Amino acid sequence: MLHTVLHGPATDRPPLLIAHGLFGSARNWGVIARHLSDLRQVIAVDMRNHGDSPWNPRHDYPAMAQDLAEVIAAHGGQADVLGHSMGGKAAMALALLHPASVRRLVVADIAPVAYAHSQSQNIAAMRGLDLTGLASRGDADRRLAATLDDPALRAFFLQSLDLKASPPRWRLNLDALDDQMAQILGWPDIDATFDGPTFLIAGANSTYIRPEHRAAIKALFPNAVQASIPDAGHWLHAENPRAFEAAVATFLT
Repeated sequence: MLHTVLHGPATDRPPLLIAHGLFGSARNWGVIARHLSDLRQVIAVDMRNHGDSPWNPRHDYPAMAQDLAEVIAAHGGQADVLGHSMGGKAAMALALLHPASVRRLVVADIAPVAYAHSQSQNIAAMRGLDLTGLASRGDADRRLAATLDDPALRAFFLQSLDLKASPPRWRLNLDALDDQMAQILGWPDIDATFDGPTFLIAGANSTYIRPEHRAAIKALFPNAVQASIPDAGHWLHAENPRAFEAAVATFLT
């Protein structure tokens, strides 16, 4: 089963399960999870091939949906589910394939469609990082800067670098993620609908949820509503976290 991080005790309300995006982990969501755990338990997971969860050569959305369903089954059988990016697609697949597991669904800045961009160049940068003799995250950042200009991306990726291991290692199954990139960027053909309450939140400066995606969203999630978070792009939960938390809390309650 996936590795989980629990925030707050179990209550009589369904827990909130949080599924992170590509290259992320449960701990990326620690502050938001703690803030949302005032009224219920929050379960943040490491998705397969990420963090401390098992590695698997398969990395598609039906498989990730099954992973999430197993976690929910171990915590009462039903949950509200929040997913961002890759985790948002996994959450949507969960709601379509295992609808009894999901009470309310929140999808952060992703649509149930295939995307044309790739993340393989970032995998190549991480693979190319010389891990020998690394003494600190600062050293790793300086080395990674040779192939990756964006300091925010470097900081994000380096959260998944285990410097305590000997030798240091990535907590990401880079081989599987690269091999399955078409599955991650794509969207499976699922002949189902989820009629439960669904909330799609976009970053106002992001282009991941576009007007032309509305038909696909409504076909699968007929009760979906949409909103945008100001002053935020694709990483809306990190760029405007308080507004993001408020929107999620309002929808869930």
